[in-house]
Amino acid sequence: MSALTVVLAALVVVAVIFVVAWVSAVRKTGGFAWPGPIELAIGLVTDFLDTLGIGSFAPTTSFFKFFKLVPDEKIPGTLNAGHTLPTIAEALIYTTIIGVDPTTMISMIVASVVGAWLGAGLVARWPRRFVQIGMGGALLAAAVLFALKVGGLFPGGGTALGLTGTTLAFAVFANFCLGALMTIGIGLYAPCLILIALLGMDPKAAFPIMMGSCAFLMPIASIRFIRFDAYSLKAALGLTIGGVPGVILAAFIVKSLPLTWVYWLVVVVVLYAAYTMLRSAYAERNATPVAGITP
Repeated sequence: MSALTVVLAALVVVAVIFVVAWVSAVRKTGGFAWPGPIELAIGLVTDFLDTLGIGSFAPTTSFFKFFKLVPDEKIPGTLNAGHTLPTIAEALIYTTIIGVDPTTMISMIVASVVGAWLGAGLVARWPRRFVQIGMGGALLAAAVLFALKVGGLFPGGGTALGLTGTTLAFAVFANFCLGALMTIGIGLYAPCLILIALLGMDPKAAFPIMMGSCAFLMPIASIRFIRFDAYSLKAALGLTIGGVPGVILAAFIVKSLPLTWVYWLVVVVVLYAAYTMLRSAYAERNATPVAGITP
């Protein structure tokens, strides 16, 4: 059995485990809520763009803030839970299209999963204002990365499809950190693409690595968010139900688009979301009563 077959089989197993855990949690709480047209449309659009390499976390957060769909403290969990199955669909498609050294891909994926497991346990317990500050910073970082990409300032990369020795060790550690950062809303795609290029690999190799990383780490992180009820079920279902068709549309029908104008639009939207998130954090800070003083 080849390493690729093992990875694909593991993706299917992880998807089944995630669905079972999610359904079980919903049954226990009894709080099912069917998503509306807005949630479904957000899932379709963001996962369509995600499949084309833009990423889904920052745009989704922007939509959530604009339409006031999800409480700030539940956005990280909603992003992870809602985009899990669409991301697994992406990984199943792209790991069969682009060949990458199995040792490099698997070791980086495992590292990201461990980082996400540790990060989700921490973020799920964060108070609302900590989440607002963390996500505000994450959105600013995402806007910078988008601007660098559309401005052609990303490193060009090389031709290698794998890494060895200390270079591989560094890549594994870096992806561990990126997995942890995923849990506060920093998308893994753009940072992983930069990492791959800086280490001299073919940028195309980033697709199975970053999609595989997210496909494995997001279910693991999401189960922890779901367990702590640190997500919005209605919005997450909208992302899932709308997102899977978006992935299929982008991967098999559209395949590629001239995305320069889309990136600049995303930069503007994400900056708006960062501003509103940090403004909310500042407002809550000023609204917090000082100890010993009754408002």
